[in-house]
Amino acid sequence: MIVYFSGTGNSRYCAKMLADKLEDELLDTFHFIRDGIALELTSTKPWIFVAPTYSWRLPRVFEAILRSGYFSGSRDAYFVMTCAGDNGNAAPYNQALCQQIGLRYRGTLSVVMPENYTAMFSIPDPELSKKLIDASRFALGKAILSIRDGEDFPPRKAGVLDHLKSGIVNTLFYRFFVKSSPFSVSDACTSCGKCERSCPLGSISMVNGHPAWGKECTHCMACINGCPVQAIEYGRASQGKRRYQCPEYRRGRFRTEAEKNPQ
Repeated sequence: MIVYFSGTGNSRYCAKMLADKLEDELLDTFHFIRDGIALELTSTKPWIFVAPTYSWRLPRVFEAILRSGYFSGSRDAYFVMTCAGDNGNAAPYNQALCQQIGLRYRGTLSVVMPENYTAMFSIPDPELSKKLIDASRFALGKAILSIRDGEDFPPRKAGVLDHLKSGIVNTLFYRFFVKSSPFSVSDACTSCGKCERSCPLGSISMVNGHPAWGKECTHCMACINGCPVQAIEYGRASQGKRRYQCPEYRRGRFRTEAEKNPQ
């Protein structure tokens, strides 16, 4: 079973492709996280956990829903993490998570996708975004072959900087930077409520027709990137920047390069 979390669609795209190619079940954890419902799942096929990389680790909200879940059937677990560069030293943390929930760790794979962290970085133009999405299919194709063959994902050697990024930098990131207070909305807001519906923590409410942010935030960027009129800003950091949402995965359109050329 493919179990995923996604804010702007990159991880959803990858999860849907994996489910299509592996002919497996697909589960979006959005409502489980938002409504505080524990996962109670069973699968005869390996568990494949798909999520974005937040400060070189799994998002804490996704890690928490997995840690509190119950998984029966298969004991094998693979992790697929979308990122704009790398996932640092995320692998040992994923392995420790598996030990906590009674699963056998089979590896962590990075899949490079377009940058979506509007609160800090610039978003690539549509042409580059398309190239990155197209290129991601090769990494996913290799993942599919490994899972089908029952092989571990190849390990990635982590350096000193990787350890720092997934360790102290991750801690500082959540402590000092992940906050909702810089979010604001302009008069361009049409009161559509999409931002409220897209928040995985249910922390956005519509007040007098405009969104108001509560204290809880995971920096998934679903609200700012999903606003149809770009009325939402994150302080000055997002001003003048493009917004990004990954297009939906369409099944049956291609075979991955790894499937075409398995050697």
